[in-house]
Amino acid sequence: MRMDYQLLIGGTLVPGASTLEVVNPATGRVFAQAPRADEAQAEQAIAAARRAFPVWAALGYAERGAFLERLAAAIEVRAEDFARILTLEQGKPLDQARGEVAASVSAFAYYAQQQLEPRVLRETAQERIVEQRYPLGVVAAITPWNYPLLLLAVKMAPALVTGNVLIAKPAPSTPLATLLLGEVAASVLPAGVFQTLTDANDLGALLSRHPGVAHVSFTGSTPTGRKVLASAADTLKRFTLELGGNDAALVLDDADIATIAPHIYSGATTNSGQVCLAIKRVYVPRGKVDALCDALAELARAAVIGDGMVQGTTIGPIQNRTQFEKVQAYIAEAREQGTIVAGGAPVPGEGFFIAPTIVRDLPDDARLVREEQFGPVLPVQAYDDLDAAVAQVNASEYGLAASIWTGDAERGLAVASRVECGTVWVNRHLDLPWDVPFGGAKQSGIGRQQGVEGMEDFTQPRIVNMALV
Repeated sequence: MRMDYQLLIGGTLVPGASTLEVVNPATGRVFAQAPRADEAQAEQAIAAARRAFPVWAALGYAERGAFLERLAAAIEVRAEDFARILTLEQGKPLDQARGEVAASVSAFAYYAQQQLEPRVLRETAQERIVEQRYPLGVVAAITPWNYPLLLLAVKMAPALVTGNVLIAKPAPSTPLATLLLGEVAASVLPAGVFQTLTDANDLGALLSRHPGVAHVSFTGSTPTGRKVLASAADTLKRFTLELGGNDAALVLDDADIATIAPHIYSGATTNSGQVCLAIKRVYVPRGKVDALCDALAELARAAVIGDGMVQGTTIGPIQNRTQFEKVQAYIAEAREQGTIVAGGAPVPGEGFFIAPTIVRDLPDDARLVREEQFGPVLPVQAYDDLDAAVAQVNASEYGLAASIWTGDAERGLAVASRVECGTVWVNRHLDLPWDVPFGGAKQSGIGRQQGVEGMEDFTQPRIVNMALV
């Protein structure tokens, strides 16, 4: 594997002050070295971003969009390089990695065509009142290890097209895709508009509290999100927090199990369950529990578990040892409290592999039901009363997303309207069009990503109030 990854600071590719080891989760062994930035390099990046901001903001939407189109094309040229790096550092099967790259290209291409128009709030013969939107300045994008490229793209594209400049800080265990994006962007974007800083989780607080950073866009766990929010408080900077979730799937009594089971399974196990919006608990009428568990268990046993670089793999490893051990602990507790109907046993060999695991008959206060496990482990909970089931869905500190599964979409809408979270799907899951905003309720975050609302999150409203006579 190549060893020459560099940071992008001020338009120049530079080595880090030191290095980071990058582990392939399919083998558990180091396969690459990444540069590690220090505080001095972070300060250089912030200074370069602040110099670049006025010129970039002044370009206007059309010119900035043209740059994003060129960046999308440049990423597409290197698509296979990006996909292989994602599989090696994150673990997901290569086909899924290619999908992540394609979605990232799509995000840049979509936002290249968007703009925020002034909005007339009131207009009479005597007055005109207009809401304008202007960019905030330097955005720090702090991204997690489950979708290193895509979750950066959904921050970077709307931030740049609205006139901001951006510094990307990826998770230490998956820095390479971000660094490759910096390498590609160096030949496309003006100096300082996009920069990369990789660290060992020691620069996030500097970016969050720095007075030269105007906005922090963070995706990650709720505990870390609280720390980001606290760090940003002294400077009153803007922030977007997309945090953890314990997303429920609620199956109604008119749902066809054979039809919905593959969708629920996929929604729970895509990317080995390492998705903030993954299905993490299922509530099903007691009379349908056996049928759903049987169907999910059959799908779980058919999974091909292994190195994502091997053709045909459907379930790759957990991304890092810490998370691997955490998910194993959830399974061990579930074995004592409920019934494991598929999976649950260690996967022989190297790497951080966990087989898709289906668990039933857990108490409502089991950790696997209450917490975000972030792995391919799914508890199936029986219910006798729909109102009580809705209450169980809502009895969580999280409120990111949920899904309703039914033979009657209108009935699904009625039930969805009682669920306390940011997104509720009916008869689908993980459907996220670029023009539709998403974000969390309760402890699952603040602000919105995607759609017009996601673009507005990177801007400041300005009201212009004019007397015409």
